[in-house]
Amino acid sequence: MKFSNIAALVRKDFLIEWKEKYVLGAILMFVVVSSYIIYKSFQQVTPMSWNVLFWIIFIFAALNALIRSFSAESSKQFLYIYQLVKPGEIIIAKVIYNVIILFLVSVALMGAMSLFTIHPIKDYFLFFAAVTLGSIGVSVCFTFVASVLGQQANQSVLMSVLSLPLIIPILLLLLKVTANALGFINDTNVNSDLFLLAGIDAILFGVAVIIYPFLWRS
Repeated sequence: MKFSNIAALVRKDFLIEWKEKYVLGAILMFVVVSSYIIYKSFQQVTPMSWNVLFWIIFIFAALNALIRSFSAESSKQFLYIYQLVKPGEIIIAKVIYNVIILFLVSVALMGAMSLFTIHPIKDYFLFFAAVTLGSIGVSVCFTFVASVLGQQANQSVLMSVLSLPLIIPILLLLLKVTANALGFINDTNVNSDLFLLAGIDAILFGVAVIIYPFLWRS
């Protein structure tokens, strides 16, 4: 695999996103509106409810953001791309691009929720470590499922059914780690949870890179 090919593919995805700004704009609007609805609906937001609502909104924003991972280009464009690069380079580039998008979405969500509700984060390093590992895990899961679905009809429904159960272990670990970052629980095993999250991300990424070329050939 060539890093230059992966970098070119990531750049290509950013250029496509820049041409279709309404997609990312709609996701950011969803984040802001959801945070405002929380502000108007809850008389008081506790750190615990802030934590849960943050990840619920994050997951649905991620689902909307990554559902187009393999349907933004036409079939002819994909065939042309596959003649230039290896399938493994494509899946790696998609994952990298989606991780960046999800991290930006999480930062926007944190800012919106802190603006409209409360700002409960005590340990920023731990919080952003969890957000980074969570973005990687969710990106790999959703990207791989999107690659399996390709350009099928009813892709959004199938994406939800197939991908959401896969991220439950990741989501439970993220809730625990960020609960420590927000300071309403004190778990001495939080470093082990971070290593476990990193291990899950690495396994999922390895499986996606190994299996995707066989999916493409089939």
